[in-house]
Amino acid sequence: MKKKIALVTGGLSSEAQISYKSAITVGNNVDRDKYDLYRIDINAEGWWYEPVDGERSKVNRDDFSVNDNGNKINFDAILLCIHGTPGEDGKLQGYFDMLKLPYTSCDAATSALTFNKRYTVAVAAFGGIHVAQSLHLFKHTPVSPEEILKQLSLPVFVKPNNGGSSIGMSKVNIAEELAPALVKAFKEDDQILIEEFISGREFTIGVFKNKDGIKVLPITEIITGNEFFDFEAKYQGKSKEITPAEIDNKMKTQLEAAAQRAYEVLNCRGVVRIDFIYNIEKAQPFMLEVNTVPGQSEASVIPQQVRAMGISLKDFYSSVIEQAFS
Repeated sequence: MKKKIALVTGGLSSEAQISYKSAITVGNNVDRDKYDLYRIDINAEGWWYEPVDGERSKVNRDDFSVNDNGNKINFDAILLCIHGTPGEDGKLQGYFDMLKLPYTSCDAATSALTFNKRYTVAVAAFGGIHVAQSLHLFKHTPVSPEEILKQLSLPVFVKPNNGGSSIGMSKVNIAEELAPALVKAFKEDDQILIEEFISGREFTIGVFKNKDGIKVLPITEIITGNEFFDFEAKYQGKSKEITPAEIDNKMKTQLEAAAQRAYEVLNCRGVVRIDFIYNIEKAQPFMLEVNTVPGQSEASVIPQQVRAMGISLKDFYSSVIEQAFS
């Protein structure tokens, strides 16, 4: 019998719009000869089963089951496509753990950790991975721009500590830009991260695990015409993505080793995307952040990297789903 898989999309943050696009790509490439796929939309109005034909109905949260044409459907595994809360920050993972339902992302602890950018780079640094100098600020404990600039050197990046897709993020080049950047970031989150700018080439790397161990996908170099790789650059065509990246063997080996090390140190599962800056002067990669439910829309890099590796998306998602059962 085919396994019943819940494709969970939506979310409660501004990243939901990207989640819906990712769910289209993933849903179109799940092997229907192996799996029966059911789309679940979690949004501010509730948890909904959305059949291909027919009206949506509420998910039974007691056991995460749905009613499909009078038949109760219990799922064999969860294919997570939610970016942001509650699918990328550990909340749903904890719920599925309590129900003993396998899922395709990192576990609750790793998801919660990596959703917090400051804690992610702190743990990565303990694991020997190079990261930028940074400050972690809280809305309830204001710190003046003057105090920040005593501890960090311009330029800096100011970003919400929890979240993704570069929403609420700013690059600050002069002191006068810092105060409005703080306001912008605090609109998205009660915690923010301020990181010193690292000059160099920007790369993003997909990493996943299958029966043969941890695998690193072909590296993508990001070249953006914007000030940095922001929302517009990521999702509205304002960047150039080169896959595989045109780099020498030394740089490739260093980046792959850093990505694999980060995956191990942070105890990741499923497919994740890890962002790096390679500083040419120091000849070292610096890790920026980890995305445990990376975007997989047609504009996203993971599908590009899978194709560059010579794997079909159908086989790739089959591997990701099967890994959830291991």
